[in-house]
Amino acid sequence: MFRVSRARVMGVLLAGAATVLLGACASGPDKPKPTELAPNAALIGVRLAWTSRIGPVNFPLDINVNGNTVTLAGSDGSVAALDGSTGTDQWRASVTGGIAGGIGSDGRISAVVTRGNELLALERGREIWRENLGALSFTAPLVAGERVFAMTADRAVTAFDGRSGRRLWTYTRSGDIPLSVRQYSVMLAVGNTLVVGISGRLVGLDPLTGTLRWESPIATARGTNDVERLVDLVGRVSREGDSVCARAFQTAIGCVNAARGSLVWSKPADGAQGVHGDADFVFGTESDGKVIAWRRADGEKAWTSERLKYRGLTAPLAIGRSVAVGDATGLVHFLSRQDGSLMNRMSTDGSAIAAAPVVVGNTLVVVTEKGGVFGFRPE
Repeated sequence: MFRVSRARVMGVLLAGAATVLLGACASGPDKPKPTELAPNAALIGVRLAWTSRIGPVNFPLDINVNGNTVTLAGSDGSVAALDGSTGTDQWRASVTGGIAGGIGSDGRISAVVTRGNELLALERGREIWRENLGALSFTAPLVAGERVFAMTADRAVTAFDGRSGRRLWTYTRSGDIPLSVRQYSVMLAVGNTLVVGISGRLVGLDPLTGTLRWESPIATARGTNDVERLVDLVGRVSREGDSVCARAFQTAIGCVNAARGSLVWSKPADGAQGVHGDADFVFGTESDGKVIAWRRADGEKAWTSERLKYRGLTAPLAIGRSVAVGDATGLVHFLSRQDGSLMNRMSTDGSAIAAAPVVVGNTLVVVTEKGGVFGFRPE
């Protein structure tokens, strides 16, 4: 979450013959001192509504929201579906072998990827099938249209039958840079198109056959070696209708019209976390902790906040008239949607916020590295 130097990326893992994974949150030996916080203004009311627990989280968690249910996973294999209003369990399960990536769910079937590279499907906590992916995966499976879609670290996308686990198709590309970030990538349904992030492109696939419909570059690889040319799409995206906005790792932020498969705009940006937004703005956190709002229509900057620099920020969440971000000390900050000024902050358990905040109904949910789950209710 602190700034990463491309010339000295650390925490390199080997994953198969051709794919090297780079730790997105690695940093050099001298980290800048986090910006001291001003007194909490508490300009908006926020209260703690409920708490729960999951196992410790040391992987790139993507919290799943479906209706009023929030589904979570811990590194130790613990999986839970919680009522977003009360935090009470709908079901819990334990997956043998631990979990490598986030969890996907359509409210009926939930899917996770284990550290043994197995895609595992659960129905209300009961295992119904598992299949070996043959490669590491850090992207949460997508469960949609009675299918389960999985993306491996080499950016191959595979579709499985949701009930039987039968492999239906696999989409792969050749000629891309053989590097990817050890962080979840982009995978979502937009109408009848499966939209995924492959290298620096948003790619639209036919979910029934896996055939390519369109591709649009958010960023273009540049540089003299593979590390300098790394342009992986990372983290959550911001979708408003056919507009899908995404981040290319420490390179750019851009928006694509997913109905036409055409790039609307792309702007330089130096961050490693995903984005969120609304009809007017796209919000993102840079590697040095700046929080930026870009105008959704044309990508021009609306405001920049430097009040949280070097605090190890998550991707943001647009909620009501505020933008919420978590930090490495377990604080959740609420910034003004209009100008980035600080409006409130809430504490958790003192460990880093492990995933971008999500909203379930009228409750903001965050998860910490220690496995604390906190539901906050803006008032």
